[in-house]
Amino acid sequence: MMARVLVLIGTKKGAFIAESDERRQTWSLRGPFCNHWPIHHLVADSATGAIHGAGGNAWFGPAIWTSHDLGETWSHSSAGLAYPEGQEPVAAAWSVEARDGELLVGVQPAGLFRSGDGGETFEHLSGLRDHPSRPHWNAGGAGLILHSIVRDPAAPDRIWVGISSAGVFYTGDGGKTWEPRNRGTRADFFPEGQNYPEFGQCVHNIVKAAGAGDRLYQQNHCGMYRSDDGGANWQSVEKGLPSSFGFPVASHPRDADTAWMIPLNGAEQGRYVPDARAAVWRTRDAGATWQDLRDGLPQENAYFGVLRQAMATDRLEPAGVYFGTGSGTLFVSADEGESWTAVAEHLPTISSVETLAVD
Repeated sequence: MMARVLVLIGTKKGAFIAESDERRQTWSLRGPFCNHWPIHHLVADSATGAIHGAGGNAWFGPAIWTSHDLGETWSHSSAGLAYPEGQEPVAAAWSVEARDGELLVGVQPAGLFRSGDGGETFEHLSGLRDHPSRPHWNAGGAGLILHSIVRDPAAPDRIWVGISSAGVFYTGDGGKTWEPRNRGTRADFFPEGQNYPEFGQCVHNIVKAAGAGDRLYQQNHCGMYRSDDGGANWQSVEKGLPSSFGFPVASHPRDADTAWMIPLNGAEQGRYVPDARAAVWRTRDAGATWQDLRDGLPQENAYFGVLRQAMATDRLEPAGVYFGTGSGTLFVSADEGESWTAVAEHLPTISSVETLAVD
């Protein structure tokens, strides 16, 4: 039986789902869902088939939207998605990781919540905000947001989170205790001589590489990085890239040495693809060298950016690669980035792209 491939798209005005078969040549689009809420991150729990969307803003408040029928119907809940009385309110849910009916949810202002019942109720994992560094965390341009959640597939109590602008934090005990893991990543916006702090870096996105090792890839406000020891140490892999600034990163589903990034032209230069010529950059050797992939992408007047969670891969062979732009276009590659096709245009600003394969 031929697999169906779903691309889950979170946007500033609701969620959308693009669908194809495993050839990934023709696509249909459904949506918008979630009552036009801002959906910052839309993911699937491959074990249960449920789709979950992290959404909200200061007007709507935070919530997790859930569909158990591949997007046909939706419900949402914010039960327990709040800090204790007297603390600043949770403005929005910004990221979600789903596994076997358990959800981890990152929010603004930065903190982490857990749901053990598939998104019906939530509890605050207070260990992160209890870290001694918390009073010194500063907001990034979009606010103080926990936007990246990485969970070890083989050891679910091992979790990495990315916070703008506090950096990467790691727990090995399911969220009870945390430690910053930013050694080797720069903070160029700090005074000279203070550019490699223990925390305070503006991490933009982190992903885990394939396999049983501890390799991570990161795009940052100040560089692109790889870690081979679970974030304890980072090394720059930006040599050969057109910029040291970018948001999204995606890893290959089977090859730990392969990853994709989309550098932009700098924090102070408009934050669009360099020279207004779109390219996805791929490494096959863990960041030692990079190749720009442009076939099918616009090579003039492309003044768009790609946000931190708006690129993903699927698990098919060859791997598909997907990214969505701030101007609302979804690009698809069915050959690991060698060629690209725009399969949806004129959507609202795309905040996130994830995938799900179903029989």
